[in-house]
Amino acid sequence: MQRFYVDVLQGRGSYYELGLLAGQKLKQSPLFTVHQKRRKTSLRSYDIDLEQVKRFFQSFAPFMWEEFEGLAESLGWSLYDVVHEYSGFQADDVNSGCSALMNNGVFARNYDYHPKTYEGRLLLWQPDHGYASIGISGRLIGRIDGMNEKGLVIGFHFVNRRRAGDGFTCSVIARMVLDTCSTTDEAIALLRSIPHRHAFNYSLYDISMKSAVVEASPRGVHVHTQVLACANHFVSNELAAENRYHTIESKERLHSLQQHSETAQDALERFKLFNDPAYGIFKKKYASWAGTLHTSVYEPASLNVLLGIGEGARPISIDFGRWLAGERLPITRLFGHIDSNELFVHM
Repeated sequence: MQRFYVDVLQGRGSYYELGLLAGQKLKQSPLFTVHQKRRKTSLRSYDIDLEQVKRFFQSFAPFMWEEFEGLAESLGWSLYDVVHEYSGFQADDVNSGCSALMNNGVFARNYDYHPKTYEGRLLLWQPDHGYASIGISGRLIGRIDGMNEKGLVIGFHFVNRRRAGDGFTCSVIARMVLDTCSTTDEAIALLRSIPHRHAFNYSLYDISMKSAVVEASPRGVHVHTQVLACANHFVSNELAAENRYHTIESKERLHSLQQHSETAQDALERFKLFNDPAYGIFKKKYASWAGTLHTSVYEPASLNVLLGIGEGARPISIDFGRWLAGERLPITRLFGHIDSNELFVHM
């Protein structure tokens, strides 16, 4: 068993101040060395037109550009370097397997990936304009999953990265949704309009208990509403060609999730279902980029969050509503463990 942790970052203010904070914390972390080395690969892998990317953000999430400016100031990088590395435009993401179940007022999710990619940051931020949100970070400014002050929840699920298009990656798209959308319908509209880099499912749930899975790729978007669960393949005939050749495990996991939808009702039961390997949803394939790193359960009506790190975790309960009202979360770090020797670079 390997122990690891997630740092809790929280604050209130402008997006520029959030960028400053993110950069300061990054420079204090071993991740900074990793990100500096990654710059060489990023520069070789893709190009961006800075003005084009700025126009996209002005159209879909205008406030986030201020965050890039704060991040550039904090890191001492040029704005081009920050946008190129962290905007999620034209970047590549690697395979991951994630599960979600959303009904009865509860959205539960496992994030499955490789430990070396994990940034280990839980962010709570209340901006002076735009929606406040809580979620685990991905590619620094992005969110792996999260919930905003309106009770809108989003997660993403890798499908394929063949035939990548001109567009944004999953974690930055999830962040755009959290910052600018208040309902599932608004999130669907944004996901229809935004350019997608790769093929991903986006699972959505809101305070009215409207669920949706948005199948999105560079070649099209298909929406399923009032669905129970989501895994790592497209189910629509229109986008079936986007799937990988091997979807058996994903289809079996989706079936299992649907079967469990009525047996695990409340948030704690749902957390155990996802976090206890005995139920088959929690995955240990870390070397294959598909091991569970965290389990998150969101309740939009109460704005409560259950979050557990690693396997067999004791979940921490976070009252996001009380935090929004001004209380500070009295936790700076969450701990957990996984059954793997794969290294976490953020520690």
